[in-house]
Amino acid sequence: METEHHRESSPQEEETRKMPEALPILPVMDAAVFPKMVLPLVVQEKASQLLVDEAMAKDRLIGLIVSKKTNLKESYEPSDLYSVGTAALILKMSKPDENATQLLVQGIGRLRILEYLQDKPYLRARIALIPEQTIKDMEVDAMMSNLVGLYQKVLELSPYVPKELGSLAKSLDEGGMLADLIASSLNISKDEKQQILEAEDIKERLTEVTRLINRELQVLDLGQKIQSQVKQDMDKAQRDFYLRQQLKAIKEELGEKDEDKTALEDYQSKIAEKDLPEEAKREAERELDRLARMHPSSAEYTVATTYLDWLTALPWNESTEDILDIKKAQKVLDEDHYNLDKVKKRIIEYLAVRKLKPDSKGPILCFVGPPGTGKTSLGRSIARALGRKFVRISLGGVRDEAEIRGHRRTYVGALPGRIIQGVRRAESNNPVFMLDEIDKVGTDFRGDPSSALLEVLDPEQNFSFSDHYLDVPFDLSKVMFITTGNILDTIPPALRDRMEVLDLLGYTQDEKVKIAQRHLIPRQLEAHGLAPEQLKITAGAIRQVISGYTREAGLRNLERELAAICRGVACVVAEGCKGLGSSRVTARDIHKFLGPVRFRSEMGERISTPGVAAGLAWTQTGGDLLFVEATKMKGQRALTLTGQLGEVMKESATAALSFVRSHAKEIGIPEDFYENQEIHIHVPAGAIPKDGPSAGVTMLTALASLLTDRTVASDLAMTGEITLRGQVLPVGGIKEKVLAAHRAGIKAVLLPKWNEKDLEDVPKKVRNSLKFHFVDTMDEVLDIAVPGH
Repeated sequence: METEHHRESSPQEEETRKMPEALPILPVMDAAVFPKMVLPLVVQEKASQLLVDEAMAKDRLIGLIVSKKTNLKESYEPSDLYSVGTAALILKMSKPDENATQLLVQGIGRLRILEYLQDKPYLRARIALIPEQTIKDMEVDAMMSNLVGLYQKVLELSPYVPKELGSLAKSLDEGGMLADLIASSLNISKDEKQQILEAEDIKERLTEVTRLINRELQVLDLGQKIQSQVKQDMDKAQRDFYLRQQLKAIKEELGEKDEDKTALEDYQSKIAEKDLPEEAKREAERELDRLARMHPSSAEYTVATTYLDWLTALPWNESTEDILDIKKAQKVLDEDHYNLDKVKKRIIEYLAVRKLKPDSKGPILCFVGPPGTGKTSLGRSIARALGRKFVRISLGGVRDEAEIRGHRRTYVGALPGRIIQGVRRAESNNPVFMLDEIDKVGTDFRGDPSSALLEVLDPEQNFSFSDHYLDVPFDLSKVMFITTGNILDTIPPALRDRMEVLDLLGYTQDEKVKIAQRHLIPRQLEAHGLAPEQLKITAGAIRQVISGYTREAGLRNLERELAAICRGVACVVAEGCKGLGSSRVTARDIHKFLGPVRFRSEMGERISTPGVAAGLAWTQTGGDLLFVEATKMKGQRALTLTGQLGEVMKESATAALSFVRSHAKEIGIPEDFYENQEIHIHVPAGAIPKDGPSAGVTMLTALASLLTDRTVASDLAMTGEITLRGQVLPVGGIKEKVLAAHRAGIKAVLLPKWNEKDLEDVPKKVRNSLKFHFVDTMDEVLDIAVPGH
């Protein structure tokens, strides 16, 4: 059943009649009925209509109980209803149709359900009337006075409460009736009204109604403030509109053009001139239509203009013309970089294919090598050789997928990704685009940028690259993408599969000397304001810097040291420093500029006693020399490993010891050598973590040298993985390791037989200066490294 509205009651003679012990119970769904109040009700359920008919035939008395449920039901259980309600008298009844009965009821008094006597066809219960307290003291009077004052404020602010109730509230002298009247008219929930109905104590009832009316006042005050603010905003908007209309009329009278109209015409002409692809043109025109309907002061207007600026600024059809003169391209590449024949050959091959098939797709190249080997500068050189624009972005530390694909336009300050931004800067759709440090891309909760790069670097997909901001395909197939990195291990396999990997593995000493003479020294002379005749550095001086002051695969530290020499000579030229020698710098003058030698060959000193062997290691910065030292002492049989070794390296040491113990007789040592001895293997440079299987051969050689008391050849370095059966397995990084051996002054290198093919990548001059021993078994290793064992 539903409540329609509230109306003031008038005294009735039926209130004083004797109340029966049992009453039919009519559930009320959405409002509580208070004593002395008159309320219209609509009864729809058949059982409830039967209850009303029978009550009208008798004494017209019923019990009204609020339902705990909010949905209309055909029948109610006792558990669905509260235990306190109101005894009421039916004043009037009418039946407008068969499905509804209209009632006008008046509350008589509070009642409590003692026991339900029947539940079919309707509820009937034994009840007890709750007597109304009549307390008159100063506290009650003060609470009533405060409540009437608050009620007057509610009547002033509230549009839904009849104003006549204020006069009625002032005329009441009973606290309970006043609380009931106000509670019945407030906009509060049925549960809160039920709480007032159940409050028998007058002071408790007045206190609760005061709390509710205070809350109602706060809501009404806030609503009035909001209404006032909205009205002010609307008035300001109307005022602005009228002023703009007046300004528009004034401009028309003066013959001035409307700026907004001019902007729309500019965009229309740009879209027409750009010859956009069909989908992009459709999106641009749709956005232009939206823009024409927007007010220039709205936030959406700026978003739409920014989007149209991007669409019309991109080089959809603008390309630079490739230089297809292969000899000229080869000359440019040779001018900028010494050696790097494999990379140059690949670029010349690409040009040759472009000459024969102009619409061929650009290659996706990946330059991998140690720092300072010229990967980034090679990208610029390729762009110059091809006659294309060059764009470079660094991916180091990029963790957000939106950096590649852009943000959706729903975000504030959204922009396209760095790929589209780079193409716009290039102003052509076929630049050489370098993605630097691709091995250092990160991943976190914002997405995986390396996965977003899959589409960018796939020639089968990037012809329709979709940026989240543009939301239309852009053709990247004409772009020549070049990526760089120091290592391949951190690049996801799916991404690595899309790229053609070219290794830049480092330079020999002779190559570094020629690069310094051709490129580094002229660049530093210009950077320091020196003329070529003011400083001449001899080849011997350059070699001294390379061997004594740098230890690297690339050229960065070499250029840094050459810059220090140039600064020193600049002091002399500017007469700011004295006694630094002439402008011709030889090997004997280097210490004046760079101080004492920092690196020297340790081979002679390090391998002068049994138990020491030189290995070759691969690092991110190129190859390096790795010494393994072994010693023995009296004690319990134990193997101690130090030098911050990884798990794989520790396992190699254990395998080496096991091989020596199982082949002690063949090696020429007592079979019980391990019974009363402790063996300690240490790999110096303890602060640097080390791992990998390639030190297995070196560890076994160091152990054999220690136990046979024979010194390993001082000019021999080695690498290889070992097995318990004594086989030597292949390892990686052969070119870097061989170059490191050459830099360190090694004369002979011991390598696994399976790695012989990898020497093709090593420069011929280096190969000719070293003696190589290729081995399959550990017996061969020991015969070469520890002869006479």
